[in-house]
Amino acid sequence: MTSLICRVCDERQFDLIIDLGDQPWGNGFIPPSQIQDEKSYPLRLMRCRSCETAQLDFTVPKEEMFVNHTYLSGITKTLETHFRETAERATDRFLKDKPKPRVLDIGSNDGMQLQQYKDLGCDVLGVESAIYVSSIAVKSGIPTTNSFFNLETAHEIGDQFDLINASGVFFHLEELHSVCEGIKFLLKPDGVFVVQFIYMKLMQDNIAFDQIYHEHLLYYTLKTINTLLKRHNLEMFDAYVSPIHGGSMIAYVGHPRHHEKAENLASLIREEEQSQTNSLQKYLEFAEATAKSREKTNSWLKRNLESGKVVYGLGAPVKGNTLLNYFGIGPEKVPYLTERNPLRKGLVSPGKHIPVIMDDELPKLPDAYLVLAWNFKEEILKRHATDIVNGIEFFFPVDPSDA
Repeated sequence: MTSLICRVCDERQFDLIIDLGDQPWGNGFIPPSQIQDEKSYPLRLMRCRSCETAQLDFTVPKEEMFVNHTYLSGITKTLETHFRETAERATDRFLKDKPKPRVLDIGSNDGMQLQQYKDLGCDVLGVESAIYVSSIAVKSGIPTTNSFFNLETAHEIGDQFDLINASGVFFHLEELHSVCEGIKFLLKPDGVFVVQFIYMKLMQDNIAFDQIYHEHLLYYTLKTINTLLKRHNLEMFDAYVSPIHGGSMIAYVGHPRHHEKAENLASLIREEEQSQTNSLQKYLEFAEATAKSREKTNSWLKRNLESGKVVYGLGAPVKGNTLLNYFGIGPEKVPYLTERNPLRKGLVSPGKHIPVIMDDELPKLPDAYLVLAWNFKEEILKRHATDIVNGIEFFFPVDPSDA
């Protein structure tokens, strides 16, 4: 039981699914000098008994998380390829007959997604709350408004768009209903809202509990996101699954009765219903599997350390800090997190305070890597092919290929 009001349906009855303990904001990488000022917050996954939406019961203010955000979408080739394929697919289906289609990206980050639409001949605009990250987009030629997107921002923008995109941001939203109204306001009558979100069914299948962190306020299924969309008189008419981020859903949404509903969407909904994804029992099984995952990873790490091996963490993603804090893994076990994002150089991880080091500046190679950026498995293994030949072990604490 909690005093939380459901972020989707406003009801107040909940079940606790997973309590990951008090943790700092997962993207709050800090200089060692600021460790004493670090704050922690409850990190608990709840399930609304009414609409069945999974969500957090504590909100870290968006100004604390997203104004000085250090995540860059342009770091990985996998994500760039995904953005290109997403843009090509949407453009070919919805925009090819329009002379100069207008595309808006909400939470546009460094402009990587919009660059793909721009290359396809679209007129683009990004809205990004992180000050430095939005400046990177502007410098690369992507017009970007440095602001949080909501209905007020939508009124300031004014013009309507043929396509509105939200890549991995729709579950971050503190002002959820204002954002939905803003999208409806800016979307042309025949326009399409392309929403990409980590899919709870695949989180359950992959035991990807580390995707629970303070930025992710909501964890959607097709059923629960449709509950939200219908509340705002928006209608999903098609969707497909993408492997990005360990398993995401990409859905096409429009104004009601402007697009024919696809059989593919009906098939995905049936599959979700048959798997009982939204049931309390399925969520409790997810929680039990999460506890077993902690035991498995800590046992692997203990064996390596007892045999005198050196283990580094590969990648410093936000989800990695959920794992490190919940598993109790600090610098005494994993002395470094190797990273490619220069914005995290010289910082320490939130909570466990493991130093972040650039992967081309390692003092020496480890005997094994605990791979925290597991969602880029294929790219990582390809990039480290020589290390694998030389006997370095790569351990994936979350591995979709095992599901």
